[in-house]
Amino acid sequence: MQDFMLDIVNHYGYLGIFLLILIENIFPPIPSEVVLLFGGALTVATKMNIPGVIIASTAGSLIGAIVLYALGRILQVQRLKKLFAGRFGRILHLKPQHVDKSVSWFEKYQGKAVFICRCVPLVRSLISIPAGFANMHIPRFLLFTALGSAIWNTLLVCAGAALGSSWENAIAYIDKYTYILVAVIVILFLLLVIRTILKKRKKQK
Repeated sequence: MQDFMLDIVNHYGYLGIFLLILIENIFPPIPSEVVLLFGGALTVATKMNIPGVIIASTAGSLIGAIVLYALGRILQVQRLKKLFAGRFGRILHLKPQHVDKSVSWFEKYQGKAVFICRCVPLVRSLISIPAGFANMHIPRFLLFTALGSAIWNTLLVCAGAALGSSWENAIAYIDKYTYILVAVIVILFLLLVIRTILKKRKKQK
């Protein structure tokens, strides 16, 4: 997969970066970090430049985010709740009230949630779906998506340019960053669960 992506960037330059980042936003398992670091490294050895790579990757991020936002709008909260109320929900241990909680959380933070999550590898793409559920104002959604994506893309492209032919060395550090974020998210989730349990016990008393 990595060799295939690098070949596309090598052959198609900015267009290749745009397409790969667009696809990565819709199918998160594709590692955008590799594309961005390699794109940055190419600015040292080819006619490509850093602003061009950042613009191409951010444009791809925006288009991909719009697709997932539209998916959220199409699915709508009531449809998802019906889905979770059936067999699909039982298999995944998800209930209709989980949808209400996630939507209410998103509505509370909206812009902050989109902006911050665009810099988090595991959820940077998926945050567009709850934005669609919540019918977030599109210009606002696009603004925070563009800002968060531009920051993330700029960091990786510049890192690739600085490392040059050694760009692959940065992947290990990004993996560590991802693991740390996963640990933080898990801890925060557990704290939230504990807090909810304690509140219920207080009400029962």
